[in-house]
Amino acid sequence: MARRYKGLPKRQRLVGLWLLLSGISLFGGAVFATWLDSLFTPQGIARWVLWLGCFSGGATIFLVGLLLERQLFTPLRHLQVQLARLVANPDARDDYPPEGWLKSLGPDLTRIREAWRTDRGLLATAHADGARSAARIRQELETLLQVLETPLLLCDHHRRLLLFNHAAETLFEDHNGLGLGKRLDALLPVASLHDALAQIPDDGTPREVLVPCDERWLRAVLRRVPGSNGETLLTLTDTTASWTSEMGVRTELVDTLPLLRRHSAGLTSSADALTQLRHGSASGELQQRLERVVAEESQALGEGIERLSKLIDEMQRQGERLAPLWSNDLWNALNDYHACEGRHVVPIGMPAWLKGDATGLLVLLASLLEYLARHVDQTELEGEVCLGNKRVYLDLIWRGEPLGERALAEWQDQRLESLPLAPRVADVLRQHASDAWSLADPDGEHARLRLPLPAMDRVGAPRAKLPPRPEFHDFGIAELPPPDAELAARSLRSLEVVAFDTETTGLELRRGDTVISIGACRVVNQRLLASDTFDIRVDPGRPIPPASTAIHGLRDADVAGAPPLAVALPRFRDYIGDAVILAHNAAFDLLAIQPPGGGIEFDMPVLDTLLLSRALDEAIDGHDLDTLAERYGLTVPPGARHTALGDARVTAELWLSLLPRLEARGIDTLQDVLLLQASAFDKEDASA
Repeated sequence: MARRYKGLPKRQRLVGLWLLLSGISLFGGAVFATWLDSLFTPQGIARWVLWLGCFSGGATIFLVGLLLERQLFTPLRHLQVQLARLVANPDARDDYPPEGWLKSLGPDLTRIREAWRTDRGLLATAHADGARSAARIRQELETLLQVLETPLLLCDHHRRLLLFNHAAETLFEDHNGLGLGKRLDALLPVASLHDALAQIPDDGTPREVLVPCDERWLRAVLRRVPGSNGETLLTLTDTTASWTSEMGVRTELVDTLPLLRRHSAGLTSSADALTQLRHGSASGELQQRLERVVAEESQALGEGIERLSKLIDEMQRQGERLAPLWSNDLWNALNDYHACEGRHVVPIGMPAWLKGDATGLLVLLASLLEYLARHVDQTELEGEVCLGNKRVYLDLIWRGEPLGERALAEWQDQRLESLPLAPRVADVLRQHASDAWSLADPDGEHARLRLPLPAMDRVGAPRAKLPPRPEFHDFGIAELPPPDAELAARSLRSLEVVAFDTETTGLELRRGDTVISIGACRVVNQRLLASDTFDIRVDPGRPIPPASTAIHGLRDADVAGAPPLAVALPRFRDYIGDAVILAHNAAFDLLAIQPPGGGIEFDMPVLDTLLLSRALDEAIDGHDLDTLAERYGLTVPPGARHTALGDARVTAELWLSLLPRLEARGIDTLQDVLLLQASAFDKEDASA
């Protein structure tokens, strides 16, 4: 069955209602005019006025409806048709350009259509370009991983291998545990490594651990990848040769020194005996030569041994594995190491930098805690760092008596089985040119064990990790016009713009109100640089009224100690440099930063988003910053509105939103936009 329509379309019903009202009004006017004409029988002009007055209502309804139809309703229908065509196909013909009261939308609609067509073309090529770029990046990454000599492993939070490079493949040659998707446990089945993986901080702070692998020792540096789903990067180094040299040959050399010293002493004693023999009996020429040779060799041997001893001590102090350490990081790593055993070290005093082998010191201190547990009935000890002239004293403090020499000697003779070659505690201390002793505190209740370690010239805590910069490069800047090019002829998109805003003690700048805050941000190559900002508070030299505080939230205490305006303005002028400045209702902010006698001139071109918005949309009300932010869909973070920097950011984003509309009207250069801005300013002045 054919579908039955219940009525006419809405437009036809509206037109019918309009014609009906017009007809009724005209018919009623005619009846009313006839009745009045018969009642008063006017003559001449009076009769014409009577009839025209009675027909004026119906005629007005008809004419207003006709005007709305031609100037608004018909253009709206045509716009609807054109938008529908554009949605279906951006290349659709343009039969209905905006007309009537919508004629001013013509440039905007043309801009939308052209941008739509351009974007569609760019999107078509972006897929191919993106695929080529991804392939190139992947190839470069693979090449980089292949030539990188440091073995790398990347595993997920399930400890499955996601990535490894050629160096790792070489390191684990013929090892069946290496492969994508395989568990790290199959490659490095070490409990200490997996404990360390479970305790790595999420901020990317590294942790070191030594792990055995077949007959080798590997130093693993573990880092959690920030912002990832628990992925961990392992950097591996084969330290077998280093530890063999450090704890093998060097240790034997150090142990040989006492023997050499004894031989030297024996040789010296022999020389003394020969001397006494010479004085006791007659000596021949041979005996004299022997005595001379023995004396010379003894002296040379002693000097050589001393030089060798100094050289070894220097090698120990400048060991290649001694690196800068922050004492609090060492205590935290020690607490993580013993978290499951209930032992804990509480850092006290001022932390400091020291130089040491992090892994060796960590294992040494762990063994010290275990040894102290047998002599001290405490699970919580204190850790303190004391500064000497050239050494840093690392102290473990407990309540009780100090350890005796016999106990210290027993501890220093212990083997550290978790380190390569299982060195003794004394060997690790010797590596750091250190020793250990125990002493009582002056309070008579506490004792401590002290380890002197190499000091560092570095002072202050490690710098906090900064968040990644939103923009770290922009190669498009190289394509901008030269800095010395004529500014008026530069395109709007190539302008360097500094958007700024001020907060003041009040609105009466000519009657004593002044600046209390200046905020600014920079737009370069059509990009708002989020980290390139200027934000300073200013001491106004007068109380801030409560009415002003209610707007911007700044109180007298907030600006106490801030620089005066005479100091802040030169800094702001230096920040602007050669840029064009931008503000919303710029006349007020310019007056604020150029007080009488200020001495700083802001003679660069000034753009005003308030005037530009009024020039673009003269027929639309509402050009304040809040209304425009809502109109253009700008996001204002909570608490940022009515702060100098927050309003400056919104103004900069508003400028970027106005750019396409300006260009759609052929306003492409700074000179063009200043002329448009001036025309809006003139209109505002004329209507004031």
